[in-house]
Amino acid sequence: MVLNWKTGGVLLGLVFFLAVLLVKPIGVSTQFVILDAIIADAVNPDLITQTEDGYSSTNAYLAKSGGAYAKNAANPLNYSFVFVLAMALGAFLSAMARGGVGADERKLPAIWYANYGDTPIKRYAVAFLGGFIVLYGARLAGGCTSGHMMSGMMQTAVSGYVFAAGAFAAALPVAIMMYKQEG
Repeated sequence: MVLNWKTGGVLLGLVFFLAVLLVKPIGVSTQFVILDAIIADAVNPDLITQTEDGYSSTNAYLAKSGGAYAKNAANPLNYSFVFVLAMALGAFLSAMARGGVGADERKLPAIWYANYGDTPIKRYAVAFLGGFIVLYGARLAGGCTSGHMMSGMMQTAVSGYVFAAGAFAAALPVAIMMYKQEG
């Protein structure tokens, strides 16, 4: 039950188009900040406060943009946060609809095995480190690949094309360095 890449591309484009048309462009990295703020506010209830003008925070990052991040953390049932939760739920439901994650999908990819051997822990560590670096960079850039590249290019924003070029300019040499031997 594998989706043809062309069909998947058209469906993804349709979802992005509908999101922009009906709500706003898709972007998800900000929701990690919101999740962090929800947890931090649970530990320190003085972190986010409601004022007459809306929400504010003792954290400058959450207080910026008129307290928009503080507001989203105080009221997490908003479009963007629910969208991220729905992505995880959708991935789970998709896996279950096709009978779960098979043993073949749990194996290390051949190219990883050829370069690093049978080291699943190392693969998880590298994947976590890579995800952390990408998320850190996304927050520095003010958005992630879905926001900058996919939504940005769809809206023909020059920044979307520049981000895409930069992402591939960095990804290709890193992949060549990491995977010298073919699988």
